[in-house]
Amino acid sequence: MSAVADQDSLESFFRAHHSVLVITGAGCSTSSGIADYRDANGDWKHASPIMAQDFMRSATVRQRYWARSMRGWPAFARAAVNPAHEALASLERMGLIHGVITQNVDGLHQRAGQRKLIELHGNLQWVCCTGCGARIGRAGLQDWLSRVNPRVNTLPATPAPDGDAQLARELDGVRVPECAYCGAIMKPDVVFYGESVPPERVREAYRWVDEADALMVVGSSLMVYSSYRFVRRAHERGLPLVAINQGKTRADDWWHFKLAKDCTSALQRLVGELSGAAR
Repeated sequence: MSAVADQDSLESFFRAHHSVLVITGAGCSTSSGIADYRDANGDWKHASPIMAQDFMRSATVRQRYWARSMRGWPAFARAAVNPAHEALASLERMGLIHGVITQNVDGLHQRAGQRKLIELHGNLQWVCCTGCGARIGRAGLQDWLSRVNPRVNTLPATPAPDGDAQLARELDGVRVPECAYCGAIMKPDVVFYGESVPPERVREAYRWVDEADALMVVGSSLMVYSSYRFVRRAHERGLPLVAINQGKTRADDWWHFKLAKDCTSALQRLVGELSGAAR
């Protein structure tokens, strides 16, 4: 089991390493008002997400997805960059991190100014055709969904992770988007559960692991294999590994230390300490 550390340990870690690869998860965006998936034990806090296979083969599942997405999108789209995103972008400008691999699909790292970024699971700002590959903006699609499904707007809804919402009841007859070019199924341009991350994205992420001199995980339990594999690769290479996460992670036996506190305040303070020392 890794040692539980304090803020000074994090500062010392960054003074000793100058090419830290960062992997971020949902905990990095909770301060922006986006719900996370798991509790402190790594268990689901909400209903299990829709599987890719179910989305593709079932019209009913697609209706359920788009109804929930229609209600969850406005709050998701309003989410603002928080100090954790800003701090990581600052660390990049200071030349201290090699890059960020994020599991998040909210686009907030980009908006914070992160330049070297792999969005492992894609970006919810886009919707793609599963037939011809055409892409459209999710914001524009929201107007269409609201116009053709006015009854969905009357349902009580509770925000859920990644632009989803839990509805008080399901509705029959929800109209779902189809490709304007070929008529095929439209799907958010993100990796659903049950799908594989595009191989070129995986290769690039592995390359970043091999180029880094240390790795830090921020706000992720690493319960999904898509990000855990990169921590495993770093462990196999013998890189120093640290985490900022409030709760259990899949790699708890590997951490050099774990800072069990809110990542927003920890990263904000870290940048202040390192900036002050540089002056």
